[in-house]
Formats: sequence, C-alpha cells, structure tokens
Amino acid sequence: MFRRICESVYLVGGGEFSDDRDCLVYLLNLGDMVLVDCGCGPGWPRIKDNISEAGFDPSRIHTLILTHCHVDHIGAVSSVIGETGCVVVAHEKDADAIETGDSRKTAADWYGMKLPAVSGIVRIAGDRRSMSFSGGALELIHTPGHTPGSISIMMESAGKKVLFGQDIHGPFDPAFGSDIREWRKSMERLLALEPDILCEGHYGVFQPAGKACKFIEDQLKRHPFTICFDSTRYR
Repeated sequence: MFRRICESVYLVGGGEFSDDRDCLVYLLNLGDMVLVDCGCGPGWPRIKDNISEAGFDPSRIHTLILTHCHVDHIGAVSSVIGETGCVVVAHEKDADAIETGDSRKTAADWYGMKLPAVSGIVRIAGDRRSMSFSGGALELIHTPGHTPGSISIMMESAGKKVLFGQDIHGPFDPAFGSDIREWRKSMERLLALEPDILCEGHYGVFQPAGKACKFIEDQLKRHPFTICFDSTRYR
C-alpha cells in the first residue's frame, strides 16, 4: 500500500502502511530514488513492498536521508544499507548516536529495541546543504530543537514547495538534547519558507499552504519557552 502525495512524492511507510512503530516514510522520485527515513526496522519488508507497488525497485534506492536519530526513523538503516548500498545522510550532531546505536539518544530504550552499530554515514554540517540528483534537487535545513541534529527537507514538485518536517510536533526531552528555544527558532524558519505541502513524520500530510503553515503555528502555540515532555505524543 502506498499513497501518492504529489508528482514526485510517495508515502510508503508508517502506521497502517508498514508498522505501528514506524514514522511516516516518504519516497522521492528525483530521477534517483531518495528515501526520507526508514522506520523502526520490523516494517522494512512492507516498506519495500510498498515501493514496488508504487512502481519502483527498492534495491535501487540511491540515498537515504535520516531526519534525526530516533529509532522510529532510523531502525531499518542497517538493512537498507545492506540491501541497497545507498548513500546515508544525517546531520553531524545526530550521526554519532545513529552509528553507535545509543539507546538513550535514539529513544530505542522507549521501544524496547536494540540498534546495531552502522558506519559510513555521510555527515552534513551547517545550516543548509543542497543535494542534486539526476532529476531534481533537495535543500537540507538544520532545524535543531527536537534533537540537536534534526533536519528538514525542502523540494519543488510540479511548481509546489514540499517540506518534510518529520517531528515538528516534538516531543522534547533532556535525554534527546532537546532545546525548546532552538526548536521555536527552527519553526519560524520553516514558516518563512511558505510551503505548499507539509509532510510531517507522524501527523500526516497538510496541504494547501494555509494548512501546512497552520500546523506549524499550532505546534508553536502548544509549546512555551520551557522544556516540554509528553511521551504519549511521541508515537
């Protein structure tokens, strides 16, 4: 099962699509196939089936972008690397936790899971990074707050600005290195982009532009300038 969001974007994982523990996983057709996050791990076979159903060969995934280090977003990374040999990209501030499988920073202990160590992650640094593919480009934007190395992704598809803001909603916890003030600054930067479509990591897809921005604005209203933590909102 999959859902086509727009011309180049497909929802292929998360909840009823793969595994209840998975974040929403997005496939981008940019000439080269790009996967945004990969779920906890047990749902990876279903994600592959969904990619095939959408008309693509999962073994030909070119790049996997990990938006941050939490297990529901990165748990399948070792399987993806082993089966596709793809490039794996993460921000340098979350990369150590991903490569070592740090149970606390990755929230694996919340899920009762163990993460294998991985290597070879391409570490990006700074506030913005452009990535070009054979049929399009992505802008990776450092949006710290939920974790120190959280990133959001911006692309254009058929004249629409599509924003992947996987855990815009939080949660925030000292174990993750969360910083609510940095998060609020990050959200203001995303609002300034005026996306037409927002692909969030747990709450779904918001469009048109008014609904996309309203979701971000609503999250800003929910969280004051103090660390907030509500584990029931995480999954």
